[in-house]
Amino acid sequence: MSAPTSEITILVPGGLHPHAVERVGERFRLVRIDRADPALIDAALAAEVRGAAVSSPVNAAFVDALPKLEIVASFGVGYDHVDAAHCAKRGVVVTNTPDVLTEEVADTALGLLINTVRELPKAEAWLRDGKWAGEGNYPLTAATLRGRSVGIFGMGRIGQAIARRIEAFGLPVSYHNRRKVEGVPYTYHASLKEMAAAVDTLISVAPGGTSTEKAVNSDILAALGPDGVFINVGRGSTVDEPALVKALSDGTIHAAGLDVFADEPRVPDALLALPNVCLLPHVGSATIHTRQAMADRVADNLVSWFTEGTAISPVPETAEIARRR
Repeated sequence: MSAPTSEITILVPGGLHPHAVERVGERFRLVRIDRADPALIDAALAAEVRGAAVSSPVNAAFVDALPKLEIVASFGVGYDHVDAAHCAKRGVVVTNTPDVLTEEVADTALGLLINTVRELPKAEAWLRDGKWAGEGNYPLTAATLRGRSVGIFGMGRIGQAIARRIEAFGLPVSYHNRRKVEGVPYTYHASLKEMAAAVDTLISVAPGGTSTEKAVNSDILAALGPDGVFINVGRGSTVDEPALVKALSDGTIHAAGLDVFADEPRVPDALLALPNVCLLPHVGSATIHTRQAMADRVADNLVSWFTEGTAISPVPETAEIARRR
């Protein structure tokens, strides 16, 4: 007979959403350490830990320091902070929190797009600073959503949710993915550059990792063109930030809206200084409702693994080991 979950040790390295900590602590023996550092794991702890709940980087050395580790439950849909490939080699399943944040992030993407094109934050500042009363109406914006065509980089769950919203705006949708998505009615482009040349609005929801590192570079931005608007709610690592700064500065593209950055929370001064970029502090899923749902998914993956023998939302790299042997 398997041990009750209260006897199973789950390690939480670094910070984690309080609701996830509470849920995990109610069902398991929870142990916290400052960070995912093998130096913080003694022999006794290494012999006990069977699961980890994380929202900070987990590398191969940390995984190897836990010989009985079975599952890493990660907070967030993106999981590039976890070495999933190494976990797969070790037979450790990695889970993330898809679905529960899809609609929230899609809402943010559309809000960021509208703010960027119609300059709504700047218009509000005009009012609050007394300029409406003192200087007259806010200047007409050079850009509009009318007549635009939108390309989505990454047609996963969030990309499809964004596409549905874009359709409601009456705009045509294209997409680029590693491969064509079955059942999706939008125009597929085999290369990102081909898509960028065919549209004037590029929304990136691509995941991080080596395959997408700086995928949005000077060539892509040049293809997007001088009316181009670039929106990123995916990962900052997918963008060549110096190239983006140059493109925004010299008129290669019209404007950008960014919720993610290469070195968060440090945003380059060069981006902060630009008048044609709308910047958000990675708030794509940042509502109480959605973050609690994400925290529940972390705990539910652990509970399901240790009671039912299956993971609810394993990442692709570990899908083949998503059932306990």
